[in-house]
Amino acid sequence: MCESMSIPVPESYLLVSIPQQALCFAEKSGEPEWYPISTSKAPPSCVEDSFGTPLGLHRVKEKFGDGEPIGTVFKGRRSVGQTFDQLPPEDNICNLITSRILWLEGLEPGRNRGAGIDSYHRYIYFHGTNHEERIGQPFSGGCIEFRNQDIIDLYPRIPLGSLVWIDNQ
Repeated sequence: MCESMSIPVPESYLLVSIPQQALCFAEKSGEPEWYPISTSKAPPSCVEDSFGTPLGLHRVKEKFGDGEPIGTVFKGRRSVGQTFDQLPPEDNICNLITSRILWLEGLEPGRNRGAGIDSYHRYIYFHGTNHEERIGQPFSGGCIEFRNQDIIDLYPRIPLGSLVWIDNQ
């Protein structure tokens, strides 16, 4: 896919496997590392308002959360100044965006980039969650969710522009 889009093959990349509910972080210089994740409870989809995890080639466009404590809650990509365990129980019923955010941009026009299908405009992120017990099973509203410590550990190792392939096979 990279070659067909004239994108140089990267030193590292991320592969999201929806069937395995796992993410592979691979670097040319090391062994692949696997992390359990949660993708959408809706079927995979690139269509806006589908709540499906989009397929295809993406890149990390923006990052948020440098230095924030584990479990920090974000609204509109800004810290609310509290971790999820500091919030009232009723606020933790919802699936919150926590710890770190990596905002994805689709790279395939007509598939995950463009009007009505744009991953970036759909706010598709990698992020932590306050419902770690659901990691490993489809549960999100379209994003790729991680255990909080996993996303914190990966965050500094994933530079802006990192390529992400999301696959349903």
